[in-house]
Amino acid sequence: MAAAGLSARRSGPLKGVVRAPGDKSISHRALILGALADGVTEIEGLLEGDDVKRTAAAMAAFGAGVERLGEGRWRVEGRGGFAEPADVVDCGNAGTGVRLIMGAAAGFDLAVTFTGDASLRGRPMNRVLKPLGEMGASWICRSGGRLPLTLKGGNLKRIAYRLPEPSAQVKSAVLLAGLSAAGGAEVIEPEATRDHTERMLRGFGAEVLVSEEGAARRIVLPPGQRLRGTAIRVPGDPSSAAFPLVAALITPGSEVTVQGMLLNPLRIGLLETLGDMGADLSVTNVRDEGGETVADVTARHSQLTGVEVPPERAPSMIDEYPILAVAAAFADGPTRMLGIGEMRVKESDRIALMAAGLAACGVGVEEEPEALTVIGTGRGNHPVAGGARVTTHGDHRIAMSHLVMGLASERPVAVDEPGMIATSFPGFVELMTGLGAQIGEDAPQAA
Repeated sequence: MAAAGLSARRSGPLKGVVRAPGDKSISHRALILGALADGVTEIEGLLEGDDVKRTAAAMAAFGAGVERLGEGRWRVEGRGGFAEPADVVDCGNAGTGVRLIMGAAAGFDLAVTFTGDASLRGRPMNRVLKPLGEMGASWICRSGGRLPLTLKGGNLKRIAYRLPEPSAQVKSAVLLAGLSAAGGAEVIEPEATRDHTERMLRGFGAEVLVSEEGAARRIVLPPGQRLRGTAIRVPGDPSSAAFPLVAALITPGSEVTVQGMLLNPLRIGLLETLGDMGADLSVTNVRDEGGETVADVTARHSQLTGVEVPPERAPSMIDEYPILAVAAAFADGPTRMLGIGEMRVKESDRIALMAAGLAACGVGVEEEPEALTVIGTGRGNHPVAGGARVTTHGDHRIAMSHLVMGLASERPVAVDEPGMIATSFPGFVELMTGLGAQIGEDAPQAA
């Protein structure tokens, strides 16, 4: 018998006010910069998912004092740099964590071995290793730049690195390495990606110079800077907020508000796309928290229309395409998502898995190397058929997206590996059921 999963079935109206868990990208960066800084960093609202906890443990391994004070409240006492860990650093499933930590560690005279779970060990690290190698770091790893990997850092030189493709992780790794490099670092990105690292470096007292050059951005980190501990409040993660918001859009009679959601202009691609599709969304109580814009976002059940999502929008919503595909399944007509090849090198090949899951639930899909088209069933207000048990390959966003789909499908939708949801959204099931979602344990399947 295979292990039990989770299933979601057609639900009544979803109603309520919730707060999304802390933003995962900002949580990783808060811990890493706190460990690199001199003095104490107090963090509120930290995402306490498995991925972020791995980064917290890694910072302790590199010599920082890391202490949990209460729910979402953490204290990091930085030593102004990294010491060599006594053991292998296991980053679990945290792709963002390991890539950013590699960049930070490369600046110090140490050797460290990184590993992770089966999914992370299968994900290539070459895009980060290339600029770090040009700066002077070296490593030994499996073919394709895969973990386990032993990195040797120290004596880095300045780099002016043009990203071959948009990647906030690569940009951030170079900037973190540049903190310890002779001459600092410079990154030119072909199109803007999430800028949490630049904003947070400033919050820790660093000078970061950003200039626009057409569609490109040039980020310069001057040399010889030291970070100072600070106080950080982590806003709600828009990638997590997307699940209850889309659930409300596709479930008749629903109205759901997510409080304290991050509205960084480089992270709102999903809201823009849903707005293009005709979603009834309202944004209220806009405010500044810790250098980031946050607001309360309300979603109401809507009749959506398929759209073409331009490739230049991908960097601002790359993690939200799986749940967008679910919204598109209930829209009237096709939704074509372009320039999303990055989805194939996430925790899984998300294009392939979403296409397979949607097809199994009766939704028309067309998969391309860097695009996905979803043929919505919205004409005549016909729901998605559902009725499938979806293979997730341990990908938390694939699991949550299909569970949301099941809330408005004719027949239940089940997922096979719900345990991985905790990597980014601990308490997902409890939050959704609190709104009225019908999500529960799926019966074990015969082998």
